[in-house]
Amino acid sequence: MAFLDNSGDIILDAVLTDTGRFRLAKGDGSFKITKFALGDEEINYGSYDKNNASGSAYYDLAILQTPILEAFTNNTSTMQTKLISIPRTNLLYLPVMRLSGPQKNYTSGSTYGGNFVVCVNLETAGNSTTTGILDGDQQTADDIQGFLNGYQPSGQSTGGSIRVDQGLDTGEIPSTYTIDADLNETQYIVEMDNRFGTIVSAGSPTVAANVSFIDDDNIASYYLSMTTDQNFIANIDGNSTESSISGPRGTSLEFKVQASTDLATSTYLFEQLGNSGYLVNVTGRGTDTTAYFICYYIDSIIKVTGATTGYTINIPVRYIRKYTSG
Repeated sequence: MAFLDNSGDIILDAVLTDTGRFRLAKGDGSFKITKFALGDEEINYGSYDKNNASGSAYYDLAILQTPILEAFTNNTSTMQTKLISIPRTNLLYLPVMRLSGPQKNYTSGSTYGGNFVVCVNLETAGNSTTTGILDGDQQTADDIQGFLNGYQPSGQSTGGSIRVDQGLDTGEIPSTYTIDADLNETQYIVEMDNRFGTIVSAGSPTVAANVSFIDDDNIASYYLSMTTDQNFIANIDGNSTESSISGPRGTSLEFKVQASTDLATSTYLFEQLGNSGYLVNVTGRGTDTTAYFICYYIDSIIKVTGATTGYTINIPVRYIRKYTSG
């Protein structure tokens, strides 16, 4: 939804989501608008001028006059930062989500560019008999921080996982305090490109998540609940040293990525949507003294949204497939 003109009478342009259009198309009279979202992608709050010489009525004038984008039918192009309403007025801190755990690969100075890296086939991931990135010495599983085995997530050399923790990220309140129920996420929405992979649990054996909806842009949405998806969502121990949340902690969402058959068996999508020349250097690891792998790669995003607070985190993921080694 977007304002077309807010200079006089307010004119709105509303666009249904893919799910909304799907239900409307049924034509059985069951379609009703029960939920909507508001966002502020276009607004730069730094334009608020509290020193405006004309007085307080002009402090927010630049913001109010900001041109508003038209509504987009492509859900991946807008609504990246949804607005939320919290009726309580006594909150000093709002809940956030952070990448956590030993496999987080978002930190500065990351050897592999701050992406989670998914090895899509056996030749790339490797195992006890095949030289790969995660089993380079053909003897032991030498996992690299931030690398995931997208070929066989629950097999030998499973690589890492992606974990998102939720809570109040403040040192003013001890992490052992219980987070308020209305600030605790118990449901998450995970969105990713269905052409590249699917979501599976981090445990062994892995459990595949059920896809709730795939839109016309091939974006798959997974609606995960703590009630029905205990393999993915769990409460966080307040004494955990792996969590990135400093204050009271809520729940964590942890998962792996199973690479799609298209990526595992063909280079077509890499050639159409990706690039080549990505270098993974594992020199000196295990019994490998001069090992490196040059790969095709596709960069993508996995979007995680908390269903309670609406907080969103975009996780960069790089899918790789080895085509030569030395």
